[in-house]
Amino acid sequence: MIWHLIAAIFAGLGAAGIALLLRTLSAKRLPRWIVPAFAGLGMLAYQIHHEYTWFDHKRAQLPDSTRVVASEQNPAFWRPWTYLAPLTTAFTVVDEDGLTRSRADGQPLVEFILYRFEMGAADRLTHRPHLLNCASGELVPLDDTTRQPTTQALRQLGDDDPLRQTLCPNA
Repeated sequence: MIWHLIAAIFAGLGAAGIALLLRTLSAKRLPRWIVPAFAGLGMLAYQIHHEYTWFDHKRAQLPDSTRVVASEQNPAFWRPWTYLAPLTTAFTVVDEDGLTRSRADGQPLVEFILYRFEMGAADRLTHRPHLLNCASGELVPLDDTTRQPTTQALRQLGDDDPLRQTLCPNA
């Protein structure tokens, strides 16, 4: 986060320098307020650029074996441009190299870890092991320590769910 603050400050300084140069070239005909206005616009432009490239940057840092199974695009009133061009603020990933396939009572099962990345002042990563029954589409989180299913949190996934399609291509 500190690096983004430093980058925003330098973007503001660079934009202010451009405004100073324009003011000098115009023989000081441009008003003085153009310098801080350019500085503010430069910092805002950097922040918008950072937010819109966050998803691609995070995805590029992941191994090739990962698949994005869901993403969230939430508009915010303090970012009015997100109503026109949606901004990805969170996404969920499965690492296909970390899958454990098995069978129980003739039902194909997949055990995996679901990773969730969230954009914020400090990016957040949460992960939790899950078990998916490919035949029925039942998804149940597993306890982190005992690896026992937490049946109270059981969810039913439809046939068109991207997570189910990624983990159970033949089911």
